[in-house]
Amino acid sequence: MAIARLVLTLLALTTPAAAGEPPTPAAAAEPPTPIVIGEGYTLASEAGVAHRINVYTPPGYAGGTARHPVVYLLDGGLDQDFHHISGLAQLGGTPWGPLQPLILVGIASVDRRNELTPPTKDPALRRDYPTVGGSAAFRHFLETRVKPFVEGRYRTSADTALMGESLAGLFVVETLLARPDSFRRYIAISPSLWWDNQALANGAAARLVSLRPAGPRSLWLSLGSEGPEMQAGMDSLVGALKANAPDSLDWRHEPRPAETHGSIYHGTAYEALKAYFPKPAP
Repeated sequence: MAIARLVLTLLALTTPAAAGEPPTPAAAAEPPTPIVIGEGYTLASEAGVAHRINVYTPPGYAGGTARHPVVYLLDGGLDQDFHHISGLAQLGGTPWGPLQPLILVGIASVDRRNELTPPTKDPALRRDYPTVGGSAAFRHFLETRVKPFVEGRYRTSADTALMGESLAGLFVVETLLARPDSFRRYIAISPSLWWDNQALANGAAARLVSLRPAGPRSLWLSLGSEGPEMQAGMDSLVGALKANAPDSLDWRHEPRPAETHGSIYHGTAYEALKAYFPKPAP
């Protein structure tokens, strides 16, 4: 009888786990608190399109007086690229990080095909993406609303960068060629230079000949192993830069053949930020 009672006791202790019943959660010591990494605002374009603007400031910013470089991040929504790039920006201002303190401004895309592409006469593109061709208006929004808003509210320096990947990388390249004074540095990762039958890349030589920025500008270009169409556009642009880039443009081509379109962004953005915003030597 003693053995039978022991068996029944053991079964009672082990049956819930064996049946897959979840354990009773321990009582929380305190209510959960939000994890806050930045601030968000809504800015409307002249056309009335509301864009979410997400801003990350470096550690100690609130109690400081220093001005900081600003990285303007395209596709900068919370469900886009803001979180993983803000993780890189966090390496600025930490004792162990390789970057200087940065302010990151993420501009959320609403209609990427409209906002990030130049006009096209390609009937297939116009059919498949009927809202294409709004890059000039979106650039005007960045220049006249986003930048003044950020510069009026935060302690910014004149060292600014525009960064994006894929169609956002196409927009970065177009902005340099069309409006070189908009930003100081341009970071284009996996730019979709195939767009509009490579019209932007094929027309880059003529634009570079007449490119006259007000001061030195920097351009970072990276592409992974992403197929012949993507590679052809990059090759055309690099060829134009080699032949026609003005002395005021410090450009670099950093291929990443071990990466794909889906894997290149995070690591390469880190390399670009380290190159352009290194921590000053002690």
